[in-house]
Amino acid sequence: MDFIKDIIDILLHVDQYLNDIIKNYKFWTYLILFIIIFAETGFVVTPFLPGDPLLFAAGALIAGGDTGLNIFLLGFILIIAAITGNTVNYHLGKYLGPKVFKPENKILKLSYYHSTQDFFNKHGGKAVIFSRFFAILRTFVPFVSGVIKMPFAKYTLFNIIGALAWIVSFLTLGYLFGNIPAVKDNFSWAILFITFLSTLPPVIGAIYSKKEKKTV
Repeated sequence: MDFIKDIIDILLHVDQYLNDIIKNYKFWTYLILFIIIFAETGFVVTPFLPGDPLLFAAGALIAGGDTGLNIFLLGFILIIAAITGNTVNYHLGKYLGPKVFKPENKILKLSYYHSTQDFFNKHGGKAVIFSRFFAILRTFVPFVSGVIKMPFAKYTLFNIIGALAWIVSFLTLGYLFGNIPAVKDNFSWAILFITFLSTLPPVIGAIYSKKEKKTV
């Protein structure tokens, strides 16, 4: 329970936590953010990391000035993190297979696996690109891509396009809109809205998949 409370607190105040990291670690912030984005996309057991809010907050703080960070350098570093993370996740899926998803598992839920499969069935290879913008799916789609043994060259192309689109769009959104008074004064609500939009589709997919199985 404490772990969940900590995650929620970090999510709601991601700008404050990130600001503290920048003040305390300065240039090393690039490496810290690289590790967070790499871990969220690279390991199927870390879907709880705040990818979208973190990118938005980073863009907003850089636009506000006094961070010492360059948004273009940060964008390049995080794109590399997202690409390499997904690549690692793909190979983990290819090696481990679907057996790690079990109904009783709290993180590797079988329902997540089924909803990810449905996502693949609907969008095909483009699911790798689309999944970047949805929490949970962002973590599971690369793994499932490996499980189903999608051709690696094809996967890599979609992986690169998705990483570019995801990192650039959220950093830019934060940079352009994060310091608008209405957003800045209600930053926690803005983060909640972003999280809600990115989490809702996979949750609905998991519920729909479960209902379909019951009717079969």
